[in-house]
Amino acid sequence: MKPTPAGWPRISSSIFYQDASKAIDWLCEAFGFEVRIKVEGEGGRIEHAELEFGDGLIMVGSASGRTDRQVPLPCASPLSIGGANTQVLCIFVDDVDAHCAKAREAGAVIADEPRTNDYGDDYWTDRSYRVVDLEGHHWWFMQRIRG
Repeated sequence: MKPTPAGWPRISSSIFYQDASKAIDWLCEAFGFEVRIKVEGEGGRIEHAELEFGDGLIMVGSASGRTDRQVPLPCASPLSIGGANTQVLCIFVDDVDAHCAKAREAGAVIADEPRTNDYGDDYWTDRSYRVVDLEGHHWWFMQRIRG
Protein backbone atom coordinates (compact mmCIF):
# COMPACT_ATOMS: atom_id res chain seq x y z
CA MET A 1 0.00 0.00 0.00
CA LYS A 2 1.09 3.53 -0.70
CA PRO A 3 1.45 5.79 2.35
CA THR A 4 -1.45 8.03 3.29
CA PRO A 5 -1.18 11.82 3.01
CA ALA A 6 0.66 13.38 5.96
CA GLY A 7 -1.56 13.54 9.04
CA TRP A 8 -4.24 11.20 7.68
CA PRO A 9 -4.99 7.73 9.04
CA ARG A 10 -5.82 4.94 6.61
CA ILE A 11 -9.51 5.06 7.63
CA SER A 12 -11.49 8.03 8.89
CA SER A 13 -15.19 8.37 9.60
CA SER A 14 -17.59 11.29 9.23
CA ILE A 15 -20.30 12.07 11.75
CA PHE A 16 -23.13 14.59 11.41
CA TYR A 17 -24.99 16.80 13.89
CA GLN A 18 -27.94 19.18 13.76
CA ASP A 19 -25.81 21.63 15.78
CA ALA A 20 -22.33 20.66 14.64
CA SER A 21 -20.64 23.72 16.14
CA LYS A 22 -21.98 22.91 19.62
CA ALA A 23 -21.13 19.23 19.11
CA ILE A 24 -17.51 20.02 18.19
CA ASP A 25 -17.04 22.06 21.36
CA TRP A 26 -18.65 19.29 23.41
CA LEU A 27 -16.62 16.48 21.79
CA CYS A 28 -13.46 18.37 22.69
CA GLU A 29 -14.58 18.95 26.28
CA ALA A 30 -16.13 15.55 26.98
CA PHE A 31 -13.96 13.17 24.96
CA GLY A 32 -10.68 15.05 24.51
CA PHE A 33 -10.74 15.68 20.75
CA GLU A 34 -8.76 18.58 19.32
CA VAL A 35 -9.90 20.70 16.37
CA ARG A 36 -7.55 20.49 13.40
CA ILE A 37 -9.74 22.47 11.02
CA LYS A 38 -13.25 23.93 11.12
CA VAL A 39 -14.88 25.41 8.02
CA GLU A 40 -18.00 27.45 8.68
CA GLY A 41 -20.50 28.28 5.99
CA GLU A 42 -23.58 30.43 5.76
CA GLY A 43 -25.35 30.99 9.07
CA GLY A 44 -22.62 29.22 11.08
CA ARG A 45 -23.27 25.88 9.37
CA ILE A 46 -20.25 23.57 9.72
CA GLU A 47 -19.37 22.56 6.19
CA HIS A 48 -16.39 20.47 7.27
CA ALA A 49 -14.37 19.94 10.43
CA GLU A 50 -11.56 17.58 11.34
CA LEU A 51 -11.08 16.49 14.94
CA GLU A 52 -8.01 14.62 16.11
CA PHE A 53 -7.64 12.13 18.93
CA GLY A 54 -4.07 10.90 19.17
CA ASP A 55 -3.31 9.50 15.73
CA GLY A 56 -7.03 9.17 14.90
CA LEU A 57 -9.19 11.55 12.95
CA ILE A 58 -12.92 12.06 12.50
CA MET A 59 -14.69 14.51 10.27
CA VAL A 60 -17.70 16.41 11.61
CA GLY A 61 -20.32 18.33 9.67
CA SER A 62 -23.79 19.77 9.86
CA ALA A 63 -26.53 17.31 9.01
CA SER A 64 -28.46 18.11 5.87
CA GLY A 65 -31.68 17.36 7.72
CA ARG A 66 -32.82 15.34 4.73
CA THR A 67 -32.41 11.68 3.95
CA ASP A 68 -33.63 11.76 0.35
CA ARG A 69 -31.44 11.66 -2.72
CA GLN A 70 -32.11 15.31 -3.62
CA VAL A 71 -29.06 16.46 -1.65
CA PRO A 72 -25.47 15.54 -2.56
CA LEU A 73 -24.88 13.69 0.71
CA PRO A 74 -28.09 12.85 2.56
CA CYS A 75 -27.09 12.71 6.22
CA ALA A 76 -28.87 13.05 9.53
CA SER A 77 -28.28 13.24 13.23
CA PRO A 78 -29.83 10.46 15.33
CA LEU A 79 -32.08 13.20 16.77
CA SER A 80 -33.87 13.55 13.46
CA ILE A 81 -34.31 9.82 12.76
CA GLY A 82 -35.76 8.54 16.00
CA GLY A 83 -32.43 7.88 17.71
CA ALA A 84 -31.20 5.33 15.14
CA ASN A 85 -27.46 4.96 14.63
CA THR A 86 -25.78 3.70 11.48
CA GLN A 87 -22.33 3.63 13.00
CA VAL A 88 -20.69 3.46 16.40
CA LEU A 89 -17.19 4.81 16.72
CA CYS A 90 -14.66 2.88 18.79
CA ILE A 91 -11.67 4.69 20.25
CA PHE A 92 -8.79 3.38 22.35
CA VAL A 93 -7.85 5.50 25.37
CA ASP A 94 -5.16 5.15 28.03
CA ASP A 95 -7.51 5.10 31.04
CA VAL A 96 -11.16 4.15 30.46
CA ASP A 97 -12.29 5.01 33.98
CA ALA A 98 -10.80 8.52 33.91
CA HIS A 99 -12.16 9.08 30.40
CA CYS A 100 -15.64 7.96 31.48
CA ALA A 101 -15.55 10.29 34.49
CA LYS A 102 -14.62 13.25 32.25
CA ALA A 103 -17.39 12.41 29.77
CA ARG A 104 -19.95 12.03 32.57
CA GLU A 105 -18.91 15.39 34.04
CA ALA A 106 -19.50 17.00 30.62
CA GLY A 107 -23.05 15.62 30.53
CA ALA A 108 -22.59 12.46 28.48
CA VAL A 109 -25.10 9.67 29.01
CA ILE A 110 -23.20 6.55 30.03
CA ALA A 111 -25.08 3.68 28.36
CA ASP A 112 -22.73 0.95 29.62
CA GLU A 113 -20.55 1.60 32.66
CA PRO A 114 -16.87 0.67 32.40
CA ARG A 115 -16.30 -3.05 32.67
CA THR A 116 -13.55 -5.52 31.98
CA ASN A 117 -14.08 -8.15 29.31
CA ASP A 118 -11.67 -11.10 29.28
CA TYR A 119 -11.88 -12.97 25.98
CA GLY A 120 -9.63 -15.82 27.12
CA ASP A 121 -5.98 -16.75 26.97
CA ASP A 122 -5.97 -16.97 23.17
CA TYR A 123 -7.30 -13.44 22.75
CA TRP A 124 -7.20 -10.31 24.93
CA THR A 125 -8.74 -8.41 27.80
CA ASP A 126 -10.27 -4.95 27.34
CA ARG A 127 -11.90 -2.48 29.66
CA SER A 128 -14.57 -0.43 27.91
CA TYR A 129 -17.66 1.72 28.23
CA ARG A 130 -20.36 2.96 25.85
CA VAL A 131 -21.55 6.54 25.88
CA VAL A 132 -24.22 8.55 24.09
CA ASP A 133 -23.40 12.10 23.00
CA LEU A 134 -25.58 15.22 22.85
CA GLU A 135 -27.44 14.16 19.70
CA GLY A 136 -27.63 10.42 20.26
CA HIS A 137 -24.49 9.08 18.58
CA HIS A 138 -23.06 6.08 20.42
CA TRP A 139 -19.33 5.75 21.12
CA TRP A 140 -17.23 2.92 22.58
CA PHE A 141 -14.08 3.84 24.47
CA MET A 142 -11.71 0.97 25.15
CA GLN A 143 -8.49 0.29 27.01
CA ARG A 144 -6.43 -2.82 26.23
CA ILE A 145 -5.54 -4.55 29.50
CA ARG A 146 -3.89 -7.70 28.14
CA GLY A 147 -2.95 -9.01 24.75
